[in-house]
Amino acid sequence: MKKLALHWKILIGMLLGLIFGFIMLQVDGGGEFVNNWIKPLGTIFVKLLKLIAIPLILASLIKGISDLKDISKFANIGLRTIGIYVFTTVVAITIGLVLVNILQPGDGVSDETIAKLTSTYASDSGVQDKIAEASVQKSSGPLQFLEDMVPENAFTALSNNKLMLQVIFFAIFLGISMLLIGEKKAEPLKNFFDSLNDVVLKMVDLIMLTAPYAVFALLASVVVSSGDPELLYALLYYSVVVILGLLLMVVFYLTVVGTVTKKNPFWFLKEISPAQLLAFSTSSSAATLPVTMERVEEHIGVDKEVSSFVLPVGATINMDGTSLYQAVAAVFIAQALGFDLTFADQLTIVLTALLASIGSAAVPGAGMVMLVIVLEAVGFPADKLAIGLALIFAVDRPLDMCRTVINVTGDATVSMLVAKSVGKLGKPNIKNWDDHYDEVK
Repeated sequence: MKKLALHWKILIGMLLGLIFGFIMLQVDGGGEFVNNWIKPLGTIFVKLLKLIAIPLILASLIKGISDLKDISKFANIGLRTIGIYVFTTVVAITIGLVLVNILQPGDGVSDETIAKLTSTYASDSGVQDKIAEASVQKSSGPLQFLEDMVPENAFTALSNNKLMLQVIFFAIFLGISMLLIGEKKAEPLKNFFDSLNDVVLKMVDLIMLTAPYAVFALLASVVVSSGDPELLYALLYYSVVVILGLLLMVVFYLTVVGTVTKKNPFWFLKEISPAQLLAFSTSSSAATLPVTMERVEEHIGVDKEVSSFVLPVGATINMDGTSLYQAVAAVFIAQALGFDLTFADQLTIVLTALLASIGSAAVPGAGMVMLVIVLEAVGFPADKLAIGLALIFAVDRPLDMCRTVINVTGDATVSMLVAKSVGKLGKPNIKNWDDHYDEVK
């Protein structure tokens, strides 16, 4: 009997999780049961992925750089990566703005719905926290993101998943320094990181064995914690516009993959699907990063020299799905509250969303913080910010799950494009968790 592919197992787990969650909503104490006995299984899975994210970035990036024979290749990879990421983000924001201006979802929101959403969410601690966090980010200087990239203590950076850019900086600095001391002197350290990289990738394989059960737990907990169904229905048109934009981004990625890399777009979609499904379940491109790297390297054939740089950087600065969502959300809020946006304002949204995505954390809910910055950039009244966020707060989590899928898909697409452009897109080399099991059993 043919073994069921991982993406099918994960899909089955997601479907059963949704069904189980809806059933538990109908049972007295069902939500409490899910939160106490089911949700922890999903939380443990996400923690395991985050546990290995930094060791994987460190090991794979140092290995990738130390394997280079020509240091100029790294600069070439870096410039192409940043350039393509900026381009795809601008495309995403443009798609969002075009859709929201044509379909105008904000015009159909009644005053009664606005009042109900405002009374329910405007004073919510989550909304207020996002506004406070955005004000801190906005008050920083223009080069703050560069300053934040450089760690003052390597061990502090390595101990915090939110400091991903600092880890990348340290790994690049260490890898280049290893190249410059000569192959013979660097060999012991290189062998250590080579071995560490193999071990961490094996950990990914082991963690993924539990993925179908984990996504069951994650989806069930999302369902039982969802808000008032009536409010969700009121925002259905807005949600459809966002999701339509995200689907158009997938079409854009598949078109680019097919035309530039000459690979079958549907084959690409099939191979990256486990990472996409985990991105949907966890709402975190950082937590999904180890799986994204494993799928791109082993199943798509992108060389580690490319993937080890492109994917960690992408998880930190490439937020195509989030940027598209911000464009739609900003204009939707303006439409619903009667705040006119000029063409210049919409250009400001493009630029601000692009810059905000660079500094955005790869964690759930970061898009709301970026949205506050975008709204303030177009002169949205400060006293109405809480009302604006309240309008979309009810559906933020499910849309966050959807846009994280696009973020991860964009990262994988760009890694293929960069690999193809530097001749580093080879054949897949799939490794299984039990490849060496016979040696130790």
